[in-house]
Amino acid sequence: MSNSKGFSVRIFIPSGEPEGLRIIEKSNWTGQGLIFPRVLLPDVKRREEIKRTGVYILWGPSESSQLPRVYIGQGDDVLQRIEQHARQKDFWTHAAVFTSKDLNLNRAHVQYIEARLVVLASEAKRAELDNSNSPQEPSLSEADRADAEAFLQDMLLCLPLVGANFFEKAKPGPKSKKDLFIRGKGIEARGVDGIEGFTVRAGSQAVKDASPSTHAYLREMRATLIQQGVLVDKGRFYEFAQDYVFSSPSMAAGVVLGRNANGRIEWKDTRGRTLKEIQEEAK
Repeated sequence: MSNSKGFSVRIFIPSGEPEGLRIIEKSNWTGQGLIFPRVLLPDVKRREEIKRTGVYILWGPSESSQLPRVYIGQGDDVLQRIEQHARQKDFWTHAAVFTSKDLNLNRAHVQYIEARLVVLASEAKRAELDNSNSPQEPSLSEADRADAEAFLQDMLLCLPLVGANFFEKAKPGPKSKKDLFIRGKGIEARGVDGIEGFTVRAGSQAVKDASPSTHAYLREMRATLIQQGVLVDKGRFYEFAQDYVFSSPSMAAGVVLGRNANGRIEWKDTRGRTLKEIQEEAK
């Protein structure tokens, strides 16, 4: 059973356009997030919230991998920093800015949050980081560190609601009867289907050589995971160094098998039932 507690989030859309500016607030939190597509920066820059001390995340497609590209930053005046990135960085298509409604975030707080976000994104390996350097955590009092960490944790609860799933490592829990397997071609992989996506567990194996007919996106995904150290060369096969969440069972199966694959058919439980059969029986 999950130990997570329920919470309320309010997402206000001033324009009435669901893909436009979204203002996100969480119950019992002084923070506030502005999430918007890059094209709306000329409109968003008129808002006072974006001119405060805060932390921001920019993301968009990568030219070199199947993972999104992400930049994390902070500033005393977030707008100035984002306008600078609008001139110098072409990749980003969306931005999330987090500030405090009661103005209690200071420069040291946002430096701490920025450093922690970079570490979390580096560990999760669910995005390609555009940050060239890893910022160092500032020296904070025990109370200030607790305040900054609490603000960060509330941010992390809000970000997945706006499609920014860059910071959470897979949390599938202990191995159980719900685990699914792929066995063949000299490898064995274990995974579990969950609300975040399909998680392949650490220690699972993937075939060494991909089929020539494998889709380009699968070859690129395998190459990205090798580069990031998620897939480690063990000689006869690759091994997953950590639990890793894929967007779908088919993407997970394709990476494991090195070929195009229907994950609902390839993943099976200990009784030999496919994921498709399990899902149909649960209806």
